[in-house]
Amino acid sequence: SVLYMPGANARALEKAQALDCDGLIFDLEDAVAPAAKEQARDQVVAALTANDYGYRERIVRINPLDSPWGEADLLACCKLDQIDGVLIPKVEQASDVARVKATLAKEQRAELPIWLMIETPKGVLQLDQILAGSDGVVGLVVGSSDLVQELGAQHNPTRDALIYSLGQILLVGRVHNLTVLDGVPLDFRDLEALARSNQQGRTMGFDGRTLIHPGQLALTNEIYGPAPEEVAQAQRIWAAWSQASAAGQGVVEVDGSLIENLHAREAQRVLNFAAALAQRNS
Repeated sequence: SVLYMPGANARALEKAQALDCDGLIFDLEDAVAPAAKEQARDQVVAALTANDYGYRERIVRINPLDSPWGEADLLACCKLDQIDGVLIPKVEQASDVARVKATLAKEQRAELPIWLMIETPKGVLQLDQILAGSDGVVGLVVGSSDLVQELGAQHNPTRDALIYSLGQILLVGRVHNLTVLDGVPLDFRDLEALARSNQQGRTMGFDGRTLIHPGQLALTNEIYGPAPEEVAQAQRIWAAWSQASAAGQGVVEVDGSLIENLHAREAQRVLNFAAALAQRNS
């Protein structure tokens, strides 16, 4: 679960220290009115400098570099040791990433991880070309609201208009071994719709979900995190596979199913995920 934090909301930035999420996106772009951009930047810098966000991954979403605020946002990020990445909005071409990398290198922050928002038809179609040679990019975030608007589509519970784009972003992300986060659900009161779209996203293969309200966290953590029965099954699979491998066997039966190497790798992923969550919660 990765929660957007409006940079202009000082109270929200304070409360985020205690929220049950895995990551925070400190937003200087869509959630901030033009007149409040500079104030939001200063507040985010102050919050990241003074507050303790613990285990939560801290990412700053800057404004586009061709906007009046984007370059200053990126330079502010370069001065922050307390962030884990910078999120670039509305990426449509490789030069968008190259500009960011050039600034990071100039400011001696070339190691700062880069995340990309994919939220336009051109961004979806060009994504493989954008990522070719773009070392330093670690993750993708679906900008589903902008995509719906750009497509001239309509929001609906099954997200029919977005299925191709979601699949394409996920497919290219996997080719480049990146983390891929699903887009935000806008109606934070409709928990039934949230559960359906969370399950859809997890079934498709997304690593997690971006969110806009703390009330969406618990249900997202529940659905995207491994259930106790999944962990128990993974433990049985890994134990049986380890024993079979030691005996030189290539397959083993667990719970009536044949288990091969790929199932063992998935079981190990689930166990690693569960261990990380247990460590986070402690």
